[in-house]
Order: sequence, then structure tokens, then C-alpha cells
Amino acid sequence: MPVYNERPTLLAAVKDVLDVDYPCEIELVIVDDGSTDGTRELYASLEGDERLSIHLHDRNRGKGAAIRTAAAVADGDYVIMCDADLEYDPAEIPTLLAPVLSRRAEVVYGTRTFGSHNAYSYVYVLGNRGVTTAANVLFNCYISDLETCFKLVPTALYRELGVRSVGFGMEAEITGKLLRRGIRPYEVPISYNARSREDGKKLTWRDGVEAVWILVRERLANPQA
Repeated sequence: MPVYNERPTLLAAVKDVLDVDYPCEIELVIVDDGSTDGTRELYASLEGDERLSIHLHDRNRGKGAAIRTAAAVADGDYVIMCDADLEYDPAEIPTLLAPVLSRRAEVVYGTRTFGSHNAYSYVYVLGNRGVTTAANVLFNCYISDLETCFKLVPTALYRELGVRSVGFGMEAEITGKLLRRGIRPYEVPISYNARSREDGKKLTWRDGVEAVWILVRERLANPQA
């Protein structure tokens, strides 16, 4: 769980993750990416749960850097990203685990459906579709939602990918590296509740441009790299 200035939602997000009835043992690795809004004052209240570990960055490095830190210290066989902003429902994580446990998939994405009740803006939805379409064209595949946060990946594979992007570009880099290796995510539908810019949404159009550039870079890279 990457965290940056999420004081209003952090405790609820952590509780939601830990309250889920999972079909396996889990650990929640929180990486605070240099929060300055008082978020760090809340961590003391989370101490005592053996399933939880908290790691602090000395400054804001970006979501990709936070995920890299978490993946490096994770003990489980699989990792899944779950933001602390309550846009995603942790209760749906077992849905992503099901294809893995039944040996139907190695990598699973939670695919969002956008509607008037849950989309941040039309431009945001178009941007997501544009980036996803770029991936489909570049790699001659079909995925539905490249930018989804819910990506379930074997821990060893994630580390092997060597994701370098420190910001939101890590979503495109993960997908580009998987597709370049011939690994196509198994997709399952999930719900989504986008927050507004006023509520703290951080993604911008620049992140979309960066995502397309990263996809092009990955498409042209050595398939074995």
C-alpha cells in the first residue's frame, strides 16, 4: 500500500484490507512516501497487528518507488497494489486470487467499468482508454484497463521485471514488460469509485503522456531484457 498524504482515508483503507476474509495468509506492507499532512502520526495506532509492516521514505519519491520498496521486503508469493484512497474495494481482492489458486492464471488484473456514478471525468476515462489502446496496438493484444491499481503478480516475477519508473508510469511499465515477455494478464471485473481533485486525486494528463512513451520504449526493448 503506497501512501502519500492520505490522512483522511488511511485508517479506513487499512481496516478494509485487513478485515477481508482471504483464502490464504496475507501481509500488508505500507510504504509512506514522505507524507507531510499528518499521515505519519497515525501509524502508531496501527501497531500490534502481525500482518502489518510499515516502512517510511525520507522524502516523496513517487508511487513506483514506494511499490519497489514494498516488493523488496514482501514475504508472500504474490504482490498486489492497493492504494490508500478508497477508490478500490479490498473486499474484491479474493476475486483476483481465485484464478491463481485454481491455476488458471499467473498474473491477474482487476478491470474497472466506468460510468456516470464512478468516473472522475470524461477526459480521465478517455485518457485511460487511450493509454490502454496504445498498449493493445503496440503489443497486438487486448487488455481492458492498463491503469488499474489492482495488479496481482508473483513476487519473484515483479522483482525480475526491474520496474524503474518512480511515479505513476510504473503502471505502464509493468504492463509493457509483461506483454513484451508474452505474459497476458487474466482480467476480472472490479468496482471503482473515483475521487475528485479536491479529494486528493493526483493523476494528471502528463502521466498519460509518460505512460505512452514508456509503452513505446518497452515495445522497442530487447524481449529478454
